[in-house]
This record gives sequence, C-alpha cells and structure tokens, in this order.
Amino acid sequence: MIQQIDLTLGLVMVVSSLGTAMLALIVISHFQPTREISWNPIETLDEKIVFLFQDMVLVDASPGARTLLESGPDFLADWPRFLAVLEQRFTDFPEKIGTLAESQYFVLHSPNGETLEAEWRGGLARIVVRANPDAEHSDTGESLTKAVHGGEVDTLQKVVDLAPMLVWKQDAAGQVRWANSAYVDIVERTLVDDETIGWPLPRIFDLRAIGAEKTRSPKRMSIGLPGSEKAWFDCYFEPVGEETLGFALPADALVRAETSLREFVQTLTKTFAHLPTGLAVFDRERRLALFNPALADLSALEPQFLSAQPTLFEFLDKLRQKQRAPEPKDFGQWRQQILELESAAASGTYQETWSLPTGETYRVTGRPHPDGAIAFLFEDISEEMTLTRQFRAELELGQAVLDGVEEAIAVFSVSGTLVQFNTAYCNLWNHDPNATLGDTGIIEATRLWQKACVPSPAWGDLRDFVGATHERAEWNAQIRRTNGLLLECRFVPLIGHNTLVSFSIVNETNGNDNAPPKIWTRMPVALR
Repeated sequence: MIQQIDLTLGLVMVVSSLGTAMLALIVISHFQPTREISWNPIETLDEKIVFLFQDMVLVDASPGARTLLESGPDFLADWPRFLAVLEQRFTDFPEKIGTLAESQYFVLHSPNGETLEAEWRGGLARIVVRANPDAEHSDTGESLTKAVHGGEVDTLQKVVDLAPMLVWKQDAAGQVRWANSAYVDIVERTLVDDETIGWPLPRIFDLRAIGAEKTRSPKRMSIGLPGSEKAWFDCYFEPVGEETLGFALPADALVRAETSLREFVQTLTKTFAHLPTGLAVFDRERRLALFNPALADLSALEPQFLSAQPTLFEFLDKLRQKQRAPEPKDFGQWRQQILELESAAASGTYQETWSLPTGETYRVTGRPHPDGAIAFLFEDISEEMTLTRQFRAELELGQAVLDGVEEAIAVFSVSGTLVQFNTAYCNLWNHDPNATLGDTGIIEATRLWQKACVPSPAWGDLRDFVGATHERAEWNAQIRRTNGLLLECRFVPLIGHNTLVSFSIVNETNGNDNAPPKIWTRMPVALR
C-alpha cells in the first residue's frame, strides 16, 4: 500500500513539473518583443537600385532594380540572374557576396564610378547600387541596364564573327543584308580577277531554289571555288518575319567520309557478289540488313523476300520450308534452336554442319558484328563432304585389304612414326598401337620386337633405313623369336620416304620352297 502511494506521488510531481515548464515558455514568448530590422521600407529610399534577398530568394526590390533584373538572361532564376547582371560592372561581386554573412558589410566600386553596397542583417541581404555622382547622366538603373545590354551585344558580335560557320540574313527578295566574317571570307574566295565585294553582299546559297522554310534537318549544299574542289555545307534556315536567317556548317570532312564509306561499301558489295559463300547480316533488331547473290542461290529464297528485310526467325523458318535447314521434330524445338543459334552467333561460337533433306550439306557459321549485329555465312560443302566420304571409304577399303593379308604389316613415315598396320601385326607382336595414348615410333617398335626375338643387327639397320632420305632399295632379313619361331622380314621403301615392314612365318619343315610371296605387290596403290 505504501509503495502504491509513493508511485502515485512521484507521477503527480513529474506532471506538475512539466506543466510549470510549459507555462513559463508560453509567458516568455508572449512578453518577448518581436525582433525588427531597422531598415526603412524600400519605397521610402532615394536609391533607385535596391535588392533584398533571403537565402537567395528575392524578397523585395525597387522598380529600378526589377527593371535591371529583367535585362538579365530570362532562362535564369532571380539569384543567378542577379549575379549575372551585376557581374557586368562589379567583377568581384559573385565572390564577395558569398562572404557577406561573415563580413556583414562590404562596398565595391566599378571602373565607371558606380558603387555597390551590401549589408547583412538578421538573415537578410540588402544590396544597393548607386550611380557615379560625377557622371553627366547619373541614372543608375539606366546606366547599368545599358551596360548589361551593351556587354551582351558585344559578346554576341564576337561570337557570331568568330563562329566557324557561315551566318547571314537575307530579305524577302533574296538580297543578303547582313553576314558574319566566315560568310565574307567565302565570298572573297569566290571572286575572280579584280572583282570586289559589292552591296548587297553576293548570295552564295539560293534559298528560293530549295525553299526557305524552317527546318531542323540540314540541307546539303555546295559552293564552287576557283582552283579547288567544291566546298560542302550543311545548311539550316530560320524564317524571321519577312527575312530569313541562314546557317551553314562546313561539311567537307563529312562528305569525304561519306564518299569513302560509299566507295568502300560498293567495293564490299562487288566482292560479296562474286563470293560463292552466302552472306546474311542481321542488325541489332534481328532484321536482314545485308545479303549477297550467293545467299539467294544457296537458300532458294526469292530476292524480293530477302529485300523486304525479314526477321531472323522468318528467314530461318523460310529456309526450313524450302528444305534448306534441318527439319526439327516439333515447332517448339525449332524455336528453341533458333534462340540458341542467335545466342551462339552473338558470342561468336556458332558453327554447325547442316545435312539437308535434299542430300546437300551446308556449313553455317555465325559471327558477331559491331553495334549488336550478327552475320551468318552459308557454305555449300556437299562436294567436300562427298570427297571426304569417298576418301574415308578408300581408307577403310585399304585397311580391310591389309587386315585380309596373312603377313604382319607395319608402315612407318619418314619421321619414324607408325602410321598403318594390320590385324596380323597386332596378333604377331601382341601389341595394339591404337590402345596407346601417344604415337608409336620406330624406336619403340624395334624395342618391342627385340624383347621377343633373339638378338640381331637387323633392328639397328632398320632404324637407319627408316630415317634415311636418300635413294633406298628393298632388303630382307630372317629373325628368330625367343619361342623358336623363324620370321622372314622384308623392308620395302614406299613413296614419300615411307617404309613398309612385313613379317611372315617361315615353315622350316618344307625347306626353302616356302619363300613368302612379295606381299607389297598386293598392297593398295596408295601404299606403293
């Protein structure tokens, strides 16, 4: 019970203290006098140019100050426009005004005797501009306004005269009534002999021939200069009432670049036109942007269809319909194949061999091009594949012939590498060269044979015989294996400095009438 009374008493004391503090704040704020700024109202001041700013926001200004402010750039807000106007006469003002809150007061003088007085009070900045009292006309607002406009006119005149473009104005009759220095320079270059510039100025560009309507798209025009090539310009025109402003930007470099690019494209077009390889370039939107005649021949697609810039999907689908692309099992799989083909071509990894239903074979390669484009190359490799198949068939036939011979046969290249052998060789020496990771050389082969045979000088002679590049003659030797079997070995030089080695088993029970046949006479022509 006592604890509850203490807790209640504590709460009452806290609430009472808070209420007392709030009441005191209210009383103090009520009787505190309002802070006033001792400046007189702007309307009562004699100065004609007075500005009052608070945090770069114009709070008040005299009529003359507002007139002066309106002479500044109209695309700026009050504060930057204010700085731009006063900087014309007081060049240090933008820097000094940033320190006004700290310095509280400063005065600036212009070269013409005007005075600028800046004062800081209670977060407000008051700027007063006074005219030169010794000047004949001491109207501050008028003099500053004239200074602003005069400086702007001088700047514009310099900009126009120094601009690296032709600027001129002509009236409704087409007479040039004003032009900048660049225009006059071109006029002087067009003069011949003792001609002089007259007035109105000569008209370089005939706007009436092309229309003088306002346009944001340049009109390419040229001027013939004596003793030199044409000078090219991109011209813009801006009607102003009855008159027309003309602007001509030099375009010689651009014209030369365009001409060079056009000639380069023509050269490429002629080159592509004679290529047997079909070329199809798709832009970043995957529309056909470029193709050559060979593509139409290989794809069996009409030139009208190709010229209509089909999409990649439409192009490949048309190929499928013309049986110039592999036939998919279903449409979903076909669409997935197209997406994978596009992705692989964009990364430069697409290369496949298409076996067509017509029996032809195409090699298709995809390559990325600048700006997201991709190019496909279509090559008809049907003859190449036919030759490959024929060559492979001949090799298989030759190997089958070798395997059908009873003698063990091994063929070594000029470098001593075992390049061909038959089944009898594997059975005789219990060695399959295809089962080894690397190539079998003459040294490894003779070591294998030596281990299974009685020592003989024939192996060393054979190694020298295989590596020799001079004219060689066939020779033979008899070798006895460790198991007592006698082998008749023949070493025959082949074309290309290859060497044929044959092993035949000698039947010693039949005397010498069992001489082995000359097996090399039964070898395929390619091995002789």
